[in-house]
This record gives sequence, C-alpha cells and structure tokens, in this order.
Amino acid sequence: MNDLKQRTANKSVGKSIRILRHQHGWSQEDIASRLGISIPAFSKIETGVTDVNLSRLEQIANIYEVSVVQLLNVDSEQTEAAPSHLNVMQKKLSDREAEIATLQRKVIELYEELRNKNSVAV
Repeated sequence: MNDLKQRTANKSVGKSIRILRHQHGWSQEDIASRLGISIPAFSKIETGVTDVNLSRLEQIANIYEVSVVQLLNVDSEQTEAAPSHLNVMQKKLSDREAEIATLQRKVIELYEELRNKNSVAV
C-alpha cells in the first residue's frame, strides 16, 4: 500500500475508533488504560498518526464489543454517530434524574423521621 493510501486508512480507522469512544461516552484515558498504553499513544491511533496492527485492532474491537471489520468500516457508522451520541447522553440524563428522585425520596423520609421523633419528644 502506498503512503497516501496507508495514511488515509489509518485516519479512517482512527476516526471510527474515536466515534465509538464518543458513542460510549468514554475518554481517551479510559481506553488507553484498558489497552495498557499511554494517552498520547492512544491519541496517535485515533488521529491516524500510528499504524495499528491487527492485534491492537482486535483489542480495541473487544473493548467496544464490535468486530474488527466494523472498526474498518467507517463510512456506514459515521452517519449514525450523532444520534447514538445523543442516545448515550439521554441515557445518562435519565440515570441522573432517577438518582435525583431517589435522593429526594430519602430526604423526605429522613425529614418525616425527624419530625416524628420531635413530635414524640414534645
């Protein structure tokens, strides 16, 4: 493969990896840690600076629970990046709202418990 094709392929794979990372809501640090490499080394993979060997691609595919072929097939996934990212953010928001509701119930229970103790003491 000539240099231009290799660089283009590296950038495409890197873009696919970045899209998947964003869809999962993970940081470069999260993935670098799972791969056992430095953040700058992972950044070079995402930006296409580093040639990624098959073994590393398999590790990355396993982290995202996709096939190596899906990592290499950027075009079909690029169009879905924004909606998937939105879905991830909506799920996080929904989870936070559920946590807030649970905490509100606990505050109310504690307030009622305190009020009952005060009315018994009077």
